[in-house]
Order: sequence, then structure tokens, then C-alpha cells
Amino acid sequence: MKSKFHLNLRFATIGLVATPAIAGTAAVAGEKSLEFQLVTKAIDPKSIEVPNIENQTITQGKAFGVAVFKDGRTAIKDFVFVSDLNKGIGTSFGYSTYTFDDGSSITAKWALEPKSGHGEYANLSGTGAYAGAAGSGTFERAPSQFKNVGFYNVRLKITTP
Repeated sequence: MKSKFHLNLRFATIGLVATPAIAGTAAVAGEKSLEFQLVTKAIDPKSIEVPNIENQTITQGKAFGVAVFKDGRTAIKDFVFVSDLNKGIGTSFGYSTYTFDDGSSITAKWALEPKSGHGEYANLSGTGAYAGAAGSGTFERAPSQFKNVGFYNVRLKITTP
């Protein structure tokens, strides 16, 4: 039996073809809670073994993702990341920009504890409907059997002026 997460991903492809319209591009003051599932793919990650430290690796790269929101909307995610790991234990961080079909965007810095799969977002800025965005969020990694592909459940709290 497939998990709810995997079944919902099947509908992500449909959502990319028939994305519902998002409310206008003018920013509206207030707080919004965004919950979504995210699929990411690392694009040409580069790993470097640290000399004289057994199993210590630094990895950097670019990645791309697709977010499918509970309300049916979709967004794309472009991001960069750096990981500093020893036998899978360490830290990862990066910068992400989510872009919606109306051109609005949210840019955030994130940090991930790779062993637990728990991460935190700090929203840095936004454009369009998310102009001046601030706030924070969390994400949890879901199981993935694919190399350099991540599945995540994400919650963002966005405040706009």
C-alpha cells in the first residue's frame, strides 16, 4: 500500500498542468500559514573529502523542487545548499526561492539536521502577494528511495506588512 504522501505526489503532475489561479499579485497585510509537500532533486552536487579527517565530507550544489500545497496550488523551488557531514551526521543549510504561477515569490534561509530530517526556515523576503514577507517555518523529511531526491512535509508562517 502506498503512503498518502506518495499518492499525493501522483497528483502533483496533474497540478503542474492544471494549476489553479492564485489570488491577485498585490500584497495584503497579515499572516498566512502555508502547508505543502515538497519534492526536490539535487542538480550536480559536488562532494569534497576533507583531508586528514576520516569520513568528513563537504557537499555543495544547486537543486530544484516542486511544492504542492494543501489548497491545490503549486510552486517551483530553486535553491542552493551546503552540507558538512561526518558519517551522515552534521549540518546542511541553504537558500531557497519559491516562485508561484502569478510571479509572487518567497525567499528563505533554511537549516537541516540530516540525521533527524528536521529543518527550520527563516523567511528573508518576498515579492508580489508575499512582498516584504517575514516569518519562519519547519520541514520534516519523508522517506525516499531515490538518490539525490528529497520528499518533505513543510509548514511556513508568512507575515506581510
